Amino acid sequence: MKLRILGCSGGIGGRHLRTTSMLLDHDILIDAGTGVTDLSIAELAMIDHVFITHTHLDHIAALPLLLDTVADRRSKPLTVYATEAVITILRNHIFNWAIWPDFSEVPSPEKPFMRYQTIAVQEAIALAGRTITALPVEHTVPAVGYRIDSGTASLVFSGDTGCCNAFWKAVNRIPNLRHLIIECAFSNREERLAVVSKHLCPSMLASNCKSSNRIVKFTSPTSSRGRLN
Repeated sequence: MKLRILGCSGGIGGRHLRTTSMLLDHDILIDAGTGVTDLSIAELAMIDHVFITHTHLDHIAALPLLLDTVADRRSKPLTVYATEAVITILRNHIFNWAIWPDFSEVPSPEKPFMRYQTIAVQEAIALAGRTITALPVEHTVPAVGYRIDSGTASLVFSGDTGCCNAFWKAVNRIPNLRHLIIECAFSNREERLAVVSKHLCPSMLASNCKSSNRIVKFTSPTSSRGRLN
């Protein structure tokens, strides 16, 4: 199982390269930020599943365009997995015919280009030997993180979150945890803003890890690809 980081910024331009999205193997997206736009059309057409953490634009910006680009190249609907609250926001504010067509009804409700699948926190979705489980987080809008389990090892992606005891309790219950990808949207000098917006900065993350008895080695990314064996 291979994980490719397509984007991890909160914006675009200058030092901000691409917004949040990760490609698992060739067919699963975790979030659909602007990093998705670096994929070829052939790669986009192979994506069958998209797991959304939450509906802030940096995490969903490419989803409408992805559907518009490859819908007619696919033989089955693309499945979007999210909590009920997140799906409601997507229906009401993105795929609402005013912002973008409702691809869950195009070309027909019986044979749509996109289908929603509601998931609940701690619900595991099994896809060809890979298991993806929604985890609780704390953000300004409805949100989850995800555990990705190859069967041998697990990776946890927090998505956007502030301090959340339920998240760390869930993490500490994972017996085969190998990797953590935890967002830190702000620097330590912007801690007050991080708290207000329910994000993390490095000092807050370190404090969370200490209080949860989780030992984490902080590293800077050196590659956009990783493997869970």
